[in-house]
Amino acid sequence: MIRAARPDDAGAIIGLWNPVIRDTVITFNPVEKTEKDVDALIAEATARDWGFLVAEEGGHVQGFARYFQFRGGPGYARSMEHTVYLDPLAHGRGLGHALMEALESHARARGMRMLIGGITGSNAASLRFHAARGYAEVGRIPDAGFKFGTYHPLVLVQKRL
Repeated sequence: MIRAARPDDAGAIIGLWNPVIRDTVITFNPVEKTEKDVDALIAEATARDWGFLVAEEGGHVQGFARYFQFRGGPGYARSMEHTVYLDPLAHGRGLGHALMEALESHARARGMRMLIGGITGSNAASLRFHAARGYAEVGRIPDAGFKFGTYHPLVLVQKRL
C-alpha cells in the first residue's frame, strides 16, 4: 500500500534513511536524521502539498519517497527534486516503481513540470532504476560530493511530467 507519510512514520523512516546516511555514499550528507527532523519534513510536505509517501506492507514501512523544490525562489516552483529509499530486503519486488509512480502522479496532479534526481555516480542500481522509469541523464558534476575521505561525482537525472 502506498500512502501519505504521517508523523508516526518518522521512526520507521529514520530506520531506513540513517543506515544509508551512516554507511554509504548514496547520500553525501553525513548527519543522521532524527524523528524531529522527519516530522518537520512531513509537516512541510503537507503544508506545501508536496508528496511524501511511504510503501507499507503488513503494517511496516518498507520504503519512502518525497519531493521538494529543486532550488529556492519562485522561478523553480514547479521543478522538484526527489528522494526514494527502500528497505534493502524490499528491493526487487516493484515497491520502488510503485512509490515513484505514485510520487510522479502526485506531482503531475499539482502542476509540477519535472522531477529531478541527484544520484551518486557510483550508484549504478539507482541510475538503472531511474533510466527504467524514463529519467534522462542531464548532467554530471565530478567531485561534487565528499564523504568518507573521498570526492564523488553527482549525476543529475530528470523526468518531465
